[in-house]
Amino acid sequence: MMTLRPWQKEALAKACQWLLVDKKDRHFLINAAPGAGKTVAASVIANEMFRQDAIDRVVVIAPRKEVVNQWAKEFKQVTGRFMSKVTGSDGDLVVLDVDLCATWAAIENLSDNVQAVCEHQRTLVICDEHHHAAVEAAWGSSADTAFSAARYVLILTGTPIRSDGGESVWLAYDDQGAITQPEEGAYTLSYGESVDFGYCRPITFHRHQGNFTVDLSDGEKVFVSSAVDAVLSGTSKRIPSLQRALEFYQLAKTAQFENDGITPLIDSYQATMLEAGSQKLTEMRHRMPDAGGLVIAPSIDMAMHMAELIEKIEGEKPIVVHSKMTNSEGKIDAFRNTEKRWLISVAMVSEGIDIKRLRVLVYLPNALTELAFRQAAGRVVRTRGYDDDTRAYVVMPSFATFEEYARRVENEMSPAKRKEPGPPRTKRCPVCGDECKLNAQACDNCGHEFSDRPTRTKTCNTCGEENPITAAICHSCGAAFKPDYVLTLDDALRTGAIVRGMDIAEDEVQLGESISNSVKAKILQSGDEKLLQLVRTLPEESFGRLKNLLEQ
Repeated sequence: MMTLRPWQKEALAKACQWLLVDKKDRHFLINAAPGAGKTVAASVIANEMFRQDAIDRVVVIAPRKEVVNQWAKEFKQVTGRFMSKVTGSDGDLVVLDVDLCATWAAIENLSDNVQAVCEHQRTLVICDEHHHAAVEAAWGSSADTAFSAARYVLILTGTPIRSDGGESVWLAYDDQGAITQPEEGAYTLSYGESVDFGYCRPITFHRHQGNFTVDLSDGEKVFVSSAVDAVLSGTSKRIPSLQRALEFYQLAKTAQFENDGITPLIDSYQATMLEAGSQKLTEMRHRMPDAGGLVIAPSIDMAMHMAELIEKIEGEKPIVVHSKMTNSEGKIDAFRNTEKRWLISVAMVSEGIDIKRLRVLVYLPNALTELAFRQAAGRVVRTRGYDDDTRAYVVMPSFATFEEYARRVENEMSPAKRKEPGPPRTKRCPVCGDECKLNAQACDNCGHEFSDRPTRTKTCNTCGEENPITAAICHSCGAAFKPDYVLTLDDALRTGAIVRGMDIAEDEVQLGESISNSVKAKILQSGDEKLLQLVRTLPEESFGRLKNLLEQ
């Protein structure tokens, strides 16, 4: 018997009351944060409706083929029923006499066949990621036609409001565009609530600034950053396409190469983001040996480019998936079931895909919508259980659009869960599970040799001290690092973090990271319960700010 989360039990009771007892409407909405467990909740509801002899058949619509496969697997685990995966080329679906699962795109070609299923048998339709079904879009109109005769419709989403402001089928909206589904006919679980209950991990966003110098063909040099727009002079300022090409985020997505024009530049903007993600992932693996990272790239070419950079940085080839691959779902499964460090995707892993070991996201997408941002962040917040004390991290450009989205996500979390688990004092052996010293080269129990990734450093020209490659200032003397090279695009640095709904400056983040371990160790030794409570609440990114305030 599957153990349900409390919210899933509540959603089950509420859906059955609305659909089977009150019978006020055939639609029920589940609006729950990505990672909360909507697939299980919907499957349990379907199972109960079968048990009460309210339905004969289930049809699931999901956004991608990979999610369809995931649905078929989880649905069988919950209900014991086989679910057939169908495509737009399939014929008569009535004669199959099994539960069905298809992509939203397939429904366009299956509309008549699916409609026949709904007319022939009492059908429950489950619409996953329902925000795809816009009223005025092809998917929405196809679904509305195909499922007009469905007995019941279960609507699932973690991001109910479309980025384009459009309305989705089967939902009512007010004049301001907000969903007005009756409270009795919906169950809502916010991201903040999911964090409070331990269903999702709290998340911290690390911002990375890029300072670019662009050498134009006429000899003009243009400086661009997220805070400073390109200022063109002469005839250049009259070329709109050039102005657009010199926007910060366009440059952030531009690949940089060595002088040969082929080899990815190891000191590029993308490499700096990946370096930061690699360091964070290595830290996470001290407590979670199979923790994985996800890179969302803006294009297939850039995905391959970033894969080469990761191999240079870590010495391990990441798994790359994109829409033009013939076996992308097999590669995703391979990553899910191994301990590979990185998975790189363009958009295929940004929605619906469940890989519970993902903890770090390097975010450099093509789409700039809040819906895409929240869906991507949802890939790294899934938990393995209530005792999972890991935190999720997003490494992203210091870009105003993304920063605003991040603040909204942060503000949804309750203060109780905006905390760091504390510095690791041991690391877990991936072979035998034994706890080992943090600096141990091998496990004392089974002899497994640890292979920590080497950390790249750079030397301060002022004092000669070694610093992490991503440092903006020297940890010893405070001198600012400046690139010692002249490139078309140069100087990429982290510029702080967004955590607990606040912007933390980079100097405070670095100070916090440098002192957090010693401060936490001293407080733990003191046994002071009040201070212990404080240190458990504060993320390490806030320690620098606390120190500065106390000194004032």
